[in-house]
Amino acid sequence: MIRRTFTKLLAGATLATGLMGTSALAQDDPVRIALVVKALGIGFFEAAAKGAEEAAADLGNTEIIYTGPTDTTAEAQIQVINSLIAQGVDAIAVSANDPDALVPVLKKAMQRGITVISWDSGVAPEGRQMHLNPSSNPLIGNTIIKLAADELPDGGKVALLSATTTSTNQNIWIDEMKKVMGDYPGIELVATVYGDDLADKSYREAQGLMQKYPDLDAIIAPTSVGIVAAAQAVVDAGKVGQVNVTGLGLPSEMAGAIDSGASKSFAIWNPIDLGYSATMIAHALASGDATAEPGAEIPMGRMGSVTLDDDNAGAMADPFVYDSSNIDDFKSIF
Repeated sequence: MIRRTFTKLLAGATLATGLMGTSALAQDDPVRIALVVKALGIGFFEAAAKGAEEAAADLGNTEIIYTGPTDTTAEAQIQVINSLIAQGVDAIAVSANDPDALVPVLKKAMQRGITVISWDSGVAPEGRQMHLNPSSNPLIGNTIIKLAADELPDGGKVALLSATTTSTNQNIWIDEMKKVMGDYPGIELVATVYGDDLADKSYREAQGLMQKYPDLDAIIAPTSVGIVAAAQAVVDAGKVGQVNVTGLGLPSEMAGAIDSGASKSFAIWNPIDLGYSATMIAHALASGDATAEPGAEIPMGRMGSVTLDDDNAGAMADPFVYDSSNIDDFKSIF
């Protein structure tokens, strides 16, 4: 069962019990794995939590603490992590709001014997034992621009609606996208804006893009919050058929956008699988069944295994494209 832990309940415990953070696995004690997300209330992470719960059931004697801040800031995540250190959890698996700002607190966690991995949005190598990418970063970058370009055979103007300026995964995917933009003649990137993974801000940013660029052809949002907000903004602006919204989203949240025509297609890996895989990896490392080192193959249960590169990072699976031909098959799953 997932225990939901909210930031506001954690702050008081952080300073009081720092010396209790040493993690030592006794034979009969449950392995306590904290799944720390960018912010609570986001569908992608709620789905990942379901996967973590599934992994815990497969493993047995494993407790999942699903937690995160209420806003997408590094400061809020640091507060959450400090409390987890005080609780003496066995492992922390974090999707980071900032790759560098979390390093000191995660170093402290590792010094206390806590296994630390990042997943989805990474932490700098010195702040974790390994990182699990949901897919290959170059493949994700190519996918998001290809989805836009496929609907623009004669070229056109596209804009990016990302999460935060410091979001590790978003920035990497955007960089990879820019590397291959030359492969899509006539596609022009006119702007990049940030919605901070907040629905209302993302909606306003999408509105602003359409007002500033009246001949805009596509909005690419590599964030599950931003893509839904952008699609709604296109509908409300009466620009269905003029501005195509694509990027990374959840079938359950994007089915309406596909039906309305605001989005022709989008992609995502299965977030349930991602939460499952991160939990399996954290358990293997915390229990000593695997070691995070270049070239290591770390088991991920039903997802197989992940092979680590020189930066102790690995990829789970390729993204999958959803459109009108298959959306009904997946919209009730995640």
